[in-house]
Amino acid sequence: MTVMPQVAQATEVARAKINLALHVTGRRADGYHLLDSLVTFCETGDRLEIFAADEDRFSVSGRFAAALGEPCDNLVLKARDSLRRRLGASGIAGGPVAIHLEKNLPVASGIGGGSADAAAALHGLMRVWNTDLEPRTSMALLLSLGADVPMCFAGQPLSARGIGEDISILPHMPAMALVLGNPLIGVSTPDIFKALNRRDNAPVGTLPSSATLTDWIDCLKNLRNDLEPAATKLVPEIATLRGMLDDQDAMLSRMSGSGATCFGIFENTDKAKAAVTALKAERPDWYFCATTTVSG
Repeated sequence: MTVMPQVAQATEVARAKINLALHVTGRRADGYHLLDSLVTFCETGDRLEIFAADEDRFSVSGRFAAALGEPCDNLVLKARDSLRRRLGASGIAGGPVAIHLEKNLPVASGIGGGSADAAAALHGLMRVWNTDLEPRTSMALLLSLGADVPMCFAGQPLSARGIGEDISILPHMPAMALVLGNPLIGVSTPDIFKALNRRDNAPVGTLPSSATLTDWIDCLKNLRNDLEPAATKLVPEIATLRGMLDDQDAMLSRMSGSGATCFGIFENTDKAKAAVTALKAERPDWYFCATTTVSG
């Protein structure tokens, strides 16, 4: 088995994934829902540090570390083990590593979370192990970890169709100033999908060809998150949160993914930061964060 020269350390940011729009367009025979989604990623996220080590180790810190389940169930470790197996099948050894996860994002909150952590772990591990994957092998590995992992691995503005594997990069999407908010109430994704009124909604359609924020806001106003009505019935605080963002003069507010995180798009970062100050004063027990998205 080939032992590749290792890099001593890699640091990765697992950026929060934001569904600017999410349309449910169908359902496969195996039960997976077909989606048409617009996705972007924030500068805010969890942080992973990966070190070459004498044995495998995993540790967690951060505001939301206590909300994670058993370490053996963490997608970061599943990503490590899956990548190591894939490399081993090609005769490449993945040496032992120490991984530290700083959990800064709420858990199970509709902004990528574990999927972003897994994708960041794969990026960091491939740097430490000084290797890469052939694209077809890479997609199979990513999907084996979860439908959101291919999007998080891409890490840039994109549209995603199917169950998340049909990805198109959106080079014209501008950076946006966002406020993220979460009432820190868990939402069951399976319960939300069960509560959907219909599963054959229209797709997203034509997107702006310019990088002008106004054009994208106008487009987004005609789109939606088809999971939001069902999620709001289960967690009414989502509607309260949307109203709070609107009261702070967000250009647009919406729930991300299956919730309960909502986002507000603001004209600039100063207005986003001012909104967070006001929102924290109103609900100090909730999660709020001002951030910016990556541009296409």
